[in-house]
Amino acid sequence: MVAHWRGRASALMVTLGVLHCWCWGSCHVERTSEKSTVSHERVKRGWVWNQFFVVEEYTGTEPLYVGKIHSDSDEGDGSIKYTISGEGAGTIFIIDEVTGDIHATERLDREEKAFYTLRAQARDRQTDAPLEPESEFVIKVQDINDSEPKFLEGPYIGSVAELSPIGTSVMKVMASDADDPTYGSSARIVYSVLDGEKFFSVDRQTGVIRTAVADLDRETQDRYELVVKATDMAGQMGGLSGSTTVTIVITDVNDNPPRFPQKMYQFSVSEGASVGTSVGRVVATDADMGENTDMSYLIKDEEGGELFKVSTDGDTQEAVITIKKPLDFEKKRTHNVVVEAVNKHVDPRFVDLGSFRDQTIVRVSVSDTDEPPIFFPPTGTIMEVQEDAKQGALVGIVTAKDPDMDNVPVRYSIDRSTDQEQIFNIDAVTGAITLGKILDRETAGWHNITVTAVEADNQSMASQTAVSIRILDVNDNPPELATPYETKICEDAKPGQLIHTISVVDRDEPQSGHRFYFTLAPEASNNRHFALWDVKDNTVGIRTQRSGFNRQEQNVYLLPIRVVDSGPPALSSTGTFTIRVCGCDTVGNIQSCNATAFVMSAALSPGALIALLVCMLILIVLVLLILTLKRHRKGQRMSEDEEDMRDNVIKYNDEGGGEQDTQAYDMSALRSLYDFPEVKSSESGTDLRSLPQWIQNRVTGDGGAADFSLFKGYIRKKVEQADADLSVPPYDSFQTYAFEGSSSPALSLSSIRTLSNTSEQDFSYLSDWGPRFRQLAGYYAPGQPEEEGS
Repeated sequence: MVAHWRGRASALMVTLGVLHCWCWGSCHVERTSEKSTVSHERVKRGWVWNQFFVVEEYTGTEPLYVGKIHSDSDEGDGSIKYTISGEGAGTIFIIDEVTGDIHATERLDREEKAFYTLRAQARDRQTDAPLEPESEFVIKVQDINDSEPKFLEGPYIGSVAELSPIGTSVMKVMASDADDPTYGSSARIVYSVLDGEKFFSVDRQTGVIRTAVADLDRETQDRYELVVKATDMAGQMGGLSGSTTVTIVITDVNDNPPRFPQKMYQFSVSEGASVGTSVGRVVATDADMGENTDMSYLIKDEEGGELFKVSTDGDTQEAVITIKKPLDFEKKRTHNVVVEAVNKHVDPRFVDLGSFRDQTIVRVSVSDTDEPPIFFPPTGTIMEVQEDAKQGALVGIVTAKDPDMDNVPVRYSIDRSTDQEQIFNIDAVTGAITLGKILDRETAGWHNITVTAVEADNQSMASQTAVSIRILDVNDNPPELATPYETKICEDAKPGQLIHTISVVDRDEPQSGHRFYFTLAPEASNNRHFALWDVKDNTVGIRTQRSGFNRQEQNVYLLPIRVVDSGPPALSSTGTFTIRVCGCDTVGNIQSCNATAFVMSAALSPGALIALLVCMLILIVLVLLILTLKRHRKGQRMSEDEEDMRDNVIKYNDEGGGEQDTQAYDMSALRSLYDFPEVKSSESGTDLRSLPQWIQNRVTGDGGAADFSLFKGYIRKKVEQADADLSVPPYDSFQTYAFEGSSSPALSLSSIRTLSNTSEQDFSYLSDWGPRFRQLAGYYAPGQPEEEGS
């Protein structure tokens, strides 16, 4: 090993010597060219060194020689000092200051650091001044094969479908080598299979694993464990290697058909089982897994498919056989149902392997049960009866029998909740339905009843059927006008003008359809104003026969129309059609109509006229009596108003127009209550006798103004308090001044004290207030001598 390292070092020194010579030559050429240009200038000397190499993992005891730096200005007298700085300078790498030799003092690992960048400097030993510019150089760590390949992502798990062809790609494995891939073969990796090479292979260069056989069967073996090895040095002797485990899962394909474990299954079910009842379950097995085991079931034979239905349980993949129609023990006691299982997801690649379906026979035995009677027909019965049929007439017969045994007696009844009016009756033994009441098709055209049949010896065995009874129509209703028709015509109507079309209604519904005939009533047969026109669609039109209608002479025509149906028997009715004559403008728009009526070709009887006159006389008498009573009450009320002003009550308890609404109340009466005489000023002074006493006490002698200083002072005080208090509402808010003042000059308002002899109040001014206060002045004025004497 020492010899090996020495050989490497000798080669490196030779290389460095060559580099030294090359660099020196280039510098010499540079100096020569410079001398040819400027002969007296000093030539700048250059470094004589280049990139250095050092082998990794050196295990010698002495520092490893790396290289030498040298300046051509060095004459060998020791006047130049060489120094280095940068990565590892002074620790990993040291330099001889005199000779410029560089040595490595530590063991280097290229996988940790591939190169070091340093700077070299030549200085004068005496002055320490730099003789050359500082230059940068690199020391590269040379690689050796000291790292084995590693599978950083292992262990690996892959998958491949069963029955895949040879060479199908499964997955790719990859190993990495920390050695230098650009130097030698230390990082060149090849792959190989150590375990499992019988079933799988690996590409030596790429690491892609492929199938080596075509008959991989998941049902036989669903996974394989491989050991893959990676070797560097391109697999040569002495190369390093690493291995990993690869698990390959075989995925399923639909290569197995479903199979029934048995070729026949037996089940039993009662004939009374309802539709949808489960008969039993069968299941077909499939060696596949996942969705490849999904299957559907179907019934192959026609008879079984009519009575039974099969469905698939999604959780268990079982075939569930249920009843599709009611079973009948008396008709058939055993049913053989062919059930087939089919794979839902068939892979076309494996169709040639065989049929992916299987069949089995399901035998269903029907057991007998006691069943209720069965009606014929079982879906219900429709009967018909004429609406004029008499009470007790036969409507129809219902029939039921016991399906279990023949000649078992059955009893019938009507469910009265469906026939609360008891219109129908039924014979309990024969099932004959008869009428219990008279029918009316126009009231109800159909009757739906329910008939119950029970076994005579077992009342619990009962069944019901619906019986619909249609009431056939009989022509027993006359046709009538659809509405009380009324129309209007203009005075200038033309002859032959169609003024209206009339239709009728008939409550009957004859099977052949309606046909109506229209004529004028006998009392209007001599009519010369209007005529009927048959439209042929069970309607009739009204036409004018003349022109020149005058509403001043007659503005209403009552036209009686008789309508007859087609029967049988033919029925008829008469309706009145009202025609009003109106004034129209030039374009035919109606303007106005009068309200007098006149019956064409018909006059009122004397009795009717007398009755009409008596009624009008009674109405006139009643009107006169009411007017007399009102006038009497009005005169009495006016006399009372003159005597007592209190009867003129002014009410303000509504939301009328207020004082501006002069129509609601007599405002003059209200104003007169406070219509005091004006205070007239004269030379002698102011006349205050006509004013109320409380006003006289408030009026001063000089200015005639009332003294409200007390109230003004109180209000001013409240305003100042509100302005000073910051917690009160703003200045424009409502303030309450609950202050009653000092004392009232009016004293007590008690009527008892007023009438006392000690009262000093003078009420003589009341006599000046007008006639409305005359009675009040009489109460408070001093008594007259004649009244006191009396």
